Amino acid sequence: MTHSVVFLDRDSLPVPVPLLPFPSEYHEFPSTSVEDAAINCSGADIVITNKVPLRRETLEQLPGLKLVAVAATGYNHVDLDACRELGIAVCNIRHYGDDTVAEHALTLMLALAKNLPAYQRDVAAGVWQQSRQFCHFGAPIRDLRGATLGIVGAGGIGLRLAEMAGALGMEVLFVERKGAKALRSGHVAFAEALAQADVISLHCPLTEETRDLIAQPELMLMKPGALLINTARGGLVNEEDLVAALKYGQLGGAGFDVLSEEPPVHGNPLLKTRLPNLIVTPHVGWASRQAMERLAAQLVDNIAAFVAGIERNRLL
Repeated sequence: MTHSVVFLDRDSLPVPVPLLPFPSEYHEFPSTSVEDAAINCSGADIVITNKVPLRRETLEQLPGLKLVAVAATGYNHVDLDACRELGIAVCNIRHYGDDTVAEHALTLMLALAKNLPAYQRDVAAGVWQQSRQFCHFGAPIRDLRGATLGIVGAGGIGLRLAEMAGALGMEVLFVERKGAKALRSGHVAFAEALAQADVISLHCPLTEETRDLIAQPELMLMKPGALLINTARGGLVNEEDLVAALKYGQLGGAGFDVLSEEPPVHGNPLLKTRLPNLIVTPHVGWASRQAMERLAAQLVDNIAAFVAGIERNRLL
């Protein structure tokens, strides 16, 4: 049997994808809008999407679709309920970026703890050049050794970050789910962890339960001067509330690799503000060459397993 395979947003994965090890007709599009998704998927029994939304109204127009292969770990852009009802299998990518995303989160922490953006700004403005001594004392600098890190999400990335932070001498707390009735072993209650941590780092999926996980009430619970890191999903944090917390000094800094809309074509509160204690990177924490190559290989392995009748990295 020859399978029809369509990659809806090929430009989102800028590394070679291994050849499919089965008879196939393969088509790819650099990108696909929501409006064009059904047209571009027409006739395909296997569809690859990184970030192109596959909603119920699209899926219902694709009677021949058998597999949605998500070219990422996050899958909130795919309507799983509709896929379940329509008998469409869904698989995703797992653990390919544990190291690189954890490194990115740690890099953001270090840059904020040392206030590197503020010092870079001062040097660019000529402040150091005008100093009467060998150095320029500006924004406060602190060490991560001895600081408490609260990690929300004990998956592969969270666990890897815990190892890295522990090697730096940080105390690590795994944060229990918000509103949980009981504590899992090795976890600290949500509100308690927010109050204790010098740094909170988010590594959980975006669901209806986790949307706005951190908003004004949670920001007010955090230590004055604490750092907030988000390399998971933008919708986990209320961005307007975050800007207010930064402006009024409740937080010491924030490092975000994700925003609520990506790309942020309609603007974003975090992009409008010009704060030296805020770092925003364009969702590249996952994008080391090594990680992307692992992702591409796993993507093909997932699809080949499905064709062979083997369940691998299946969500449905």
